[in-house]
Amino acid sequence: MSGLTHDSASPLEIKLHAVSQQLEISYDDGASFSLSAEYLRVYSPSAEVRGHGVGNEVLQVGKKHVAITALEPVGHYALKIVFSDGHDSGLFSWAYLYELGVKHDQYWQDYLNRLAAAGAGRE
Repeated sequence: MSGLTHDSASPLEIKLHAVSQQLEISYDDGASFSLSAEYLRVYSPSAEVRGHGVGNEVLQVGKKHVAITALEPVGHYALKIVFSDGHDSGLFSWAYLYELGVKHDQYWQDYLNRLAAAGAGRE
């Protein structure tokens, strides 16, 4: 990504595909990502998921069937996502959503590895 930075990219279009539960985001730098509800839920930027500092993250289990029930814009900088399990406290900044898109494969594999290490599952 020569010269493109996620800190300055703004979304042009955001679509929620209700059946597949994929959030599709297109940015003004040409980047486009499709992120699942489960992926967004387990990487929510809320204190409930992230904990209060590095090393205090809370592993989210059993989120395979979680759905997005609402999207609420927050100013011109973020999106509040409401999930079917009642979780709604994370504000996803445009930069964080971009990061989740760029690093999807790495983050998803890390999540699967942490689930396996904990003897937990997605169901």
